[in-house]
Amino acid sequence: MDIQKWIDKGLDFIVDFGPKVIGAILIWIIGSWIIKKLIKGITKLMSVRNYDESLQKFLANLLGWILKIVLILAVLGTVGVETTSFAAIIAAAGLAVGLALQGSLANFAGGVLIMIFKPFKIGDLIEAQGVLGVVKEIEIFTTKLSTPENKEAIVPNGTLSNGNIINYTSQGKLRVDLNIGIGYGDDMKKAKDVVMKALTDNPKVLKDPAPTVAVSELGDNAVNLVVRPFANVDDYWDVYFSALEDSKNALDAAGISIPYPQRDVHIHNVN
Repeated sequence: MDIQKWIDKGLDFIVDFGPKVIGAILIWIIGSWIIKKLIKGITKLMSVRNYDESLQKFLANLLGWILKIVLILAVLGTVGVETTSFAAIIAAAGLAVGLALQGSLANFAGGVLIMIFKPFKIGDLIEAQGVLGVVKEIEIFTTKLSTPENKEAIVPNGTLSNGNIINYTSQGKLRVDLNIGIGYGDDMKKAKDVVMKALTDNPKVLKDPAPTVAVSELGDNAVNLVVRPFANVDDYWDVYFSALEDSKNALDAAGISIPYPQRDVHIHNVN
């Protein structure tokens, strides 16, 4: 008798809640599919309208979260949960959650500020919070950088938006700073001309702004020349390495020495 009673209750439960559960599952599957297609379509539309790539990903990420929350509320409403009371509970808990997630809210606000003021965009080489790298993604809470060592650095948007940011790409050109020493007995003008020719012969050294070669210091062991060619951002390290090598070869060919630290030792014999 008891078994039959439980069977009847189980059947009643299935009759009452089965369609709701099935409906909720269908809403979740179909809703997730629609959200995916909608985000893809909106992203494509923004791309056609030439929206900034950083803004595209940020808005798509934000819209995706909003639509998922709406979908969850719809699923809960289908199975009989009062969404109005549920929303009230969320609102009541919002303050406590907000206090607990102050860092996350600050990161969200930082992401919004980055989108508004655009201190950098995807593809820029930046230095911030002690990290140097190329911007790969700007998300709601974090920004992902690819470092020169091919590591992925994830920087919170809150600290990123409130700290110093050096954007190496925004100006389009970078100055390469080199120092080369020559001997005190060498012809300074000739050395400067030789190094300048090595720079101007380099196809990746920019003509505008023109490179600079000047005497920067009369050091202990050498006359130090400051060598400053300009390069496109992508060519920075190529110019850095090739300018050093070309200058060394050119100075050697011209008979100009590059001295190394040395000391004169005087020995006095004492009877």
